[in-house]
Formats: sequence, structure tokens, C-alpha cells
Amino acid sequence: MNTSPGGTMGYTRVYARRPHPSSGQIAERRGHGTFLETAMDALPAKNPVKIKVPPVLFEQTQKLVKEVEKETGAPFLCYWTSTSGAICQNDAYALYELLKRVGKVKELGIFVKSDGGDGCASLRIVNTLRRHTDRLIAYVPLECASAATMLVLGADTIYMGPMAYLTAVDTSLEHDLSPVDRNNDLVSVSQDELRRVVNLWNQQSRNSRKDPPNPYAVLFGHVHPLVIGAVDRASSLSVMLSTEILSFHLRDRDKARRIASHLNSAYPSHRYPIIPKEARRIGLPAREMPARVNEMLLNLNGLYSEMGQRARTDYDEQHQHSNEILNIIERRDLQIYWQNDKDWHYRAEERRWITLNDNSSWRRIERTGKKTVRSVIHIR
Repeated sequence: MNTSPGGTMGYTRVYARRPHPSSGQIAERRGHGTFLETAMDALPAKNPVKIKVPPVLFEQTQKLVKEVEKETGAPFLCYWTSTSGAICQNDAYALYELLKRVGKVKELGIFVKSDGGDGCASLRIVNTLRRHTDRLIAYVPLECASAATMLVLGADTIYMGPMAYLTAVDTSLEHDLSPVDRNNDLVSVSQDELRRVVNLWNQQSRNSRKDPPNPYAVLFGHVHPLVIGAVDRASSLSVMLSTEILSFHLRDRDKARRIASHLNSAYPSHRYPIIPKEARRIGLPAREMPARVNEMLLNLNGLYSEMGQRARTDYDEQHQHSNEILNIIERRDLQIYWQNDKDWHYRAEERRWITLNDNSSWRRIERTGKKTVRSVIHIR
């Protein structure tokens, strides 16, 4: 998930991290004198710009959810994140709000579309799902990457459409001691990149007549040793999480670990698309999705994409309001979504964005009989 502001067509684009602390929020906690008041003063006093508000298409999505449930013959959930959203820890709580109304069922279907996020959250989500069903079926019509791949590893069957793909689960992370880019944002460091640097160094050294220096002595000048240690630990965590998630339905622990290790280290790119054929080859229970179900899920994704459109309002080059819907979780008669509702101010001397007036929250729409009730879910 891209969380760094960038420019486009003369305007500033902000990719806001959902409940994880943004660089601006970190700056607020650490404190920088009176910068918060300065930023507040810098907001336009009279702003004629109308705030963009994304549509909430509850009636349309509910119709499709019911059709999919009828077609699959089992209770059905949706778990969708926009390209600005991510799988996060409090998603497990939001999902539990839906599952409480489902109860314990023999079979449960879940539509997953996400670019990834927190692998630990994926384990919690799978644990929550498996407590409510004996058999979990995942439906993947499009991208199901990184931590989302981890999530569907917990399914007994993974139905994949013609455009569906999983990815590797190798880890890259932003550490407090990571290098920074030209925008003063922390740079993600991955285990694969570090390993390749060392391997290339060693290959070149074998062709040299001189005694080669230690590659880490040079690498430490650019990447802090604690960052390298944290990346290695994160890689081990990735294998452990994937193995544990697979073990919910795969009794052969050795096979589960082989699959997890393969997903963690066998691909030269984190974004390498693992299509159904490859998924089956490495031992995952992937099957071709029924055409009718796939078409309905693509239509549902279209509605969610409309809800998750980039609802960002530019006041000027240094001020912006974000009102995006980032994550959507839905079942029959109930939709829960996370919506940003915050101002952003660009603090030029620090080359970073900070947040102001943050009223972001989980929102709930629930139908009881003929009545539709809207409310806010408070999760901390």
C-alpha cells in the first residue's frame, strides 16, 4: 500500500494509511513545538471547494450478495480493500461483528480482494472465520496479494477466476531506522533485496584477486543493522504465520511448512502473479471458479470500486481533505466499512504530511425488516 504523497496534474495526491499511524501522526506524537497550531492556522479560512463524498451503494451491493449466496448455497461474506486500504488488526473485530449474526455454519464462503497488509491480522481473521464454520471456501476473482494470500491459505478450497492471482508472502518493512526517500518517507526494505545484494557482492568477489571486504560492512553504511535484523525476523514470521494458517485444514505440518517456505522465498518478485495452475502445483487447493459466480463477483467489485473511489478534495497545494472508503466487509443485511474523514497539511520544512481534524471511523449499515439503520463502530 502506497502511503506517500505524490504530485499529479498540478495537485497533491495523498495515499492515507488506514488505522496505522501515518508519518504525520508520528510527528504529532513526538511533538514539534507549535507546528500543530501553525498548521491549523494555515488551513484556508473560507474554503469554497465542495468536499467530495463517495457513494455508499448498500442497496445495489446487497442485491448481489444475496444472488451470490443463492448461487453458492452457503452463507457468504465479502472482504474488500481499495488500493489505498490494507488488511489491518481491527478488521478482525469488524468481521466478528458480521460473524456474530451468522453463527456457526457447516460451510462459509468469503470473497477476498486485497493488495495485502498485516499478516498477523490475517491469522486473526482466519481464526475468527474458522471458529464459525467447519468448511471455509474462498472466492478470488481478482488480486489477492501478500497478506490476502495468507488469508486464503486458511480456506479448504480456493476458487480462482480467469483474472485471479495470489502472490508471494515474503516480507518488506518500514522500520524507524529505515533509509528515507526524497520525500523524507521511510523506504521499505525486503529480505529478498538484501539477500540479492549480498549474493551479487559475493559473485563479484570470487572473480577478484584481492581479498574481498565484508559486504555487510558496506551495507551497514546504507541500511542500519537493526533494520536488517528486523527484516530477517519478519521473514521468519511470514513462514510461521503461513504455516499456522494452513494448519487449520492441512494436518500434514511438514507439507504446510514446505508450502509456506515456497511462498516466502521461491519468487524473485513479491508481485509475481501466482495463477491457478501455479497455485495447484505448489499444493494449494485452487479450483476454477464457476463462470456465473465470477461474473457476479466482478460486478460486486465494480460497485465496491465506485464506493472506494479517490474522494480527495484539494484546498490548495498544501491542504487537502480525504474522505475515501478504504475497507468494506459485508454480508446479507449488514455492511461495515472504514471511511477516512480527515484534513491533511503539508509541512514543507519537514517534507511530510500531517493530519488534522481526523474523524475517520468504521461505519455500519444494517437492515432490520424494512428499516435501515446507520451507526458508527468504535474500535481502539
